[in-house]
Amino acid sequence: MSGLLPVLDAGIETLILVYFLLLNTFYFLFSILSLAGILRYRRLITFVRFGEIFRMPIVKPVSVIVPAFNEGQGIIESVRSLLALRYPVFEVIVVNDGSTDDTLARLAEAFDLKLWRAVYRKSLSSAPVRGIYRSAVQPKLVVVDKVNGGGKADALNAGLNVSRYPLFCAVDADSILESDALLKVVRPFIEDPERTIGAGGIIRLSNGCAVREGQVVRVGIPRNWIARFQVLEYLRAFLGGRLGMAMLRSTLIISGAFGIFRKDIAIACGGYRAASITEDMDLVVRMQKLMHEKKRPFRIPFIPDPICWTEAPESLRVLARQRGRWHRGLIQTLVEYRRMLFRPRYGAAGLFAMPFYALFELTGPFIECLGYALFASHVLLGQANYPFAVAFFFVAVFYGTFVSLLSILLEELSEHRYPRLRDILILTVSGVAENLFYRQYLSVVRAWSLIDYLRGKNEWGAMEKRGFAKAGRTP
Repeated sequence: MSGLLPVLDAGIETLILVYFLLLNTFYFLFSILSLAGILRYRRLITFVRFGEIFRMPIVKPVSVIVPAFNEGQGIIESVRSLLALRYPVFEVIVVNDGSTDDTLARLAEAFDLKLWRAVYRKSLSSAPVRGIYRSAVQPKLVVVDKVNGGGKADALNAGLNVSRYPLFCAVDADSILESDALLKVVRPFIEDPERTIGAGGIIRLSNGCAVREGQVVRVGIPRNWIARFQVLEYLRAFLGGRLGMAMLRSTLIISGAFGIFRKDIAIACGGYRAASITEDMDLVVRMQKLMHEKKRPFRIPFIPDPICWTEAPESLRVLARQRGRWHRGLIQTLVEYRRMLFRPRYGAAGLFAMPFYALFELTGPFIECLGYALFASHVLLGQANYPFAVAFFFVAVFYGTFVSLLSILLEELSEHRYPRLRDILILTVSGVAENLFYRQYLSVVRAWSLIDYLRGKNEWGAMEKRGFAKAGRTP
């Protein structure tokens, strides 16, 4: 038995090293693909003037749907940003999902809401609607007041029922879209209207930024280190991961904070699934499943420059709630659609994207926790395996940090929103410092979320918001 332990220990060490090597290599390759995608996109937009798109008669109108539960602190700034969008024809539908704070009262006061007797078809099931209101000062604004349906999916379904237009854009109530974001993200629907069923833009963090009249007027780096790590994490996830996956036609997630879809396909899928706690991923997977089963060609591109600004948690407690829910939602989605795994019938989603998420996102946290625990135990027991320690440091820390720094380069090439050298240095330091405790903390949170899933935990958890920082008035 004593002779078996070293063999087992060596096998575990090999597994851990292979995992980290493959994980970071995949993200490195995604970053290279993203770089090619960004350069191609930059060449494309040199020949496209978005003002011309604005005047094109083929641009389809869009319903912007904003589910809101207890969003009183930031809802006015968010709605103002949406009403200021540069787009030919659109409506903004705010769904007050049984808020217990002053969300509805603030909307009524700011936009002079009047009860509206709307006639609409209830294509999707949702909790009862108590009333529908229109703004007397903003004709594009509609507010749906409904009984709480237990989740964001129910509110989105209610908004879809009331919506009038063939495209809809799902936006979080704590988010702000840049004025040209909708115009940019709709471009694939103009280029290829038959095959394009959805598109996503980039999510950036408003922490550290200043907002005036519903727009981010000054971009900055937050002082809070938890938020700083997330700034880098979002750049890595969107510019590195999701753009690279989209280049491989392997998009499984369009962020619920900012995504645009064809309404007819979404309704054909049954709308948002109320039982899902990550309704964004669930809908995208079901839309692809439907299109593959009907043998209809489709595409779901990722566009790197339409920007949605959202607020990130600044405490470990709130961050754990958010990431725990995200990971439980991932498990839920992979289990729900497990029959798509490794099935050629489902194209890149079944053969690559879902296996990738199952291996590296679902089981990855356990392997990471095992690696950190094994490394720590060797040190504490005075049995340090120096070759393993060096290899572990290289593939888990150094290689991972290098991939993170690549995401900063991608940001500089795509948008260059952090022009100050100080901001770039802070992001660079964050790429190194996140390996000291932040990454390990999230690995534990994500690993524990499997236990929560097995226990049947299906709640969202409260997300504390600070609200957008207001910019001082310019003289």
